[in-house]
Amino acid sequence: MTFQPNPTQVAKIKAAVFVVCLVPLALLALRAWRDQLGANPIEYITHATGWWTLTFLMITLTVTPARRLLSMPWLLRLRRMLGLFAFFYASLHFTTYLWLDQFFDLADIVKDVAKRPFITVGFTAFLLLIPLAATSTNAMVKRLGARRWQWLHRVVYVIGILGVTHFLWLVKKDIREPLVFIAILVCLLGSRLWWRWRESSVVPGARAASGSSKFATGQAASQRTR
Repeated sequence: MTFQPNPTQVAKIKAAVFVVCLVPLALLALRAWRDQLGANPIEYITHATGWWTLTFLMITLTVTPARRLLSMPWLLRLRRMLGLFAFFYASLHFTTYLWLDQFFDLADIVKDVAKRPFITVGFTAFLLLIPLAATSTNAMVKRLGARRWQWLHRVVYVIGILGVTHFLWLVKKDIREPLVFIAILVCLLGSRLWWRWRESSVVPGARAASGSSKFATGQAASQRTR
């Protein structure tokens, strides 16, 4: 029997997960305070915040498959918060680049975005994250309507592809970490495609069975009336 917490337990789990999601930031701040960011602190912070952005994005995309495989619908209660933490770390990642790396020099930033493909891809992914974060509230779900809201938030799949591409193109030699993220993303997106194919193949069969059942019932009724 799977664990199905009550609303009070879910609230406690969400609070615990919220604290855990702040641990990477706390550890990064601790390393900065202890002067343990290495020879290039800006590069270290940029890499760390980018890595955690991708990690939280993958965790967010894992919620739906985990819910279906483990029969734990309450996991959906964590998905929005996890997605917002992905946006939070992406904002830190972008701010590090904008502030510590480029010193808010907009002319250089525009040139950098246009010149280096991995920055172009990463910048695009961040821009696409903004409307998802802005429409994450219940009020926006009601305002947009459930169907339009769902279509909008499917952009997260594109963001995931752009994110791993950004990481892969950034790394010059050791591509093992980007390949791990790519493998995880392929599994997560592949599981969704498989479930969609399975549902699409089951539904026509169910309709056919329903039609056959109705036909058989009609034939039996006809026989009885004869």
